[in-house]
Amino acid sequence: MKYICSVCGYIYDEAREKIPFSELPDSWKCPVCKAPKSVFVPEKKEQPKAEVSLEPVPEAVSEEGDMVKLSAGELAALCSNLARGCEKQYKPEEEALFRELADYFTAVTPAVSDANLEELAALMQGDLERGYPAVNAAADKAGDRGTKRICVWGEKVTNMLNSLIRQYQEEGEAFLAGTEIWVCTVCGFVYVGDKPPELCPVCKVPAWKFEKTEGRSVG
Repeated sequence: MKYICSVCGYIYDEAREKIPFSELPDSWKCPVCKAPKSVFVPEKKEQPKAEVSLEPVPEAVSEEGDMVKLSAGELAALCSNLARGCEKQYKPEEEALFRELADYFTAVTPAVSDANLEELAALMQGDLERGYPAVNAAADKAGDRGTKRICVWGEKVTNMLNSLIRQYQEEGEAFLAGTEIWVCTVCGFVYVGDKPPELCPVCKVPAWKFEKTEGRSVG
C-alpha cells in the first residue's frame, strides 16, 4: 500500500519501507516538507477517464449584482498574490506595481482585536472542505486550467498552514523552540526548520526564494 503527502506529493511505499503506515508514530512527519502524518492519504488507483465534450465557454457578464466588495485586507492579499504571479512570469514592472498596491492596502487594513487561532483554524478547514472543492468544480465546468493550477498550489499551502496551526495548538511555544520559520515568497508555503528546503515542495523554486520570519520570541 502507498500513501501520498497531500502537501508535496511524497509517496510512502510500505513495501519499500518495510513498515506499515499505520504503525508509524503520530509524531512522524513527511521527510520532504515536514507535514504531519495526518495529511497523508491512501493512493487511489486511476479510473479510466470518461470522454469529455468541450463546449464553448460563455463570455463573462459583469453585473453589479454579481460583484462582491472586498475589504482592504482581502485586496492586500489579492495584490500580493498577483505580484507573486508576475514574479513567476518574469514581469518585474507589473510585479512592482502590484506590490505597491499590496503595501498600500496592508497599511490601511485595520487590526483585528479578537483574532485567535481557533477561528483561523476553522476558516482554513472551511476552505479545505468547501472553498477549494467549489472553486475546482467551477474551474472544471469552465475549462479554466489557470484557476485549476492556482487551486493546486493554494490547497497544498492551506493544508500545510492548517497542520502547523494544529501542531502549535497541541504543543504551544515548544513547537517553535530552537528552530526557524521560512516562507516561500512565490507560493506562500511555510516551512519550519533550521534551514529552508533546497526546493519548495509546492512550487519548486530554490531555497533563496524563501524568507525567514523575524520578530518572533519564544518564552
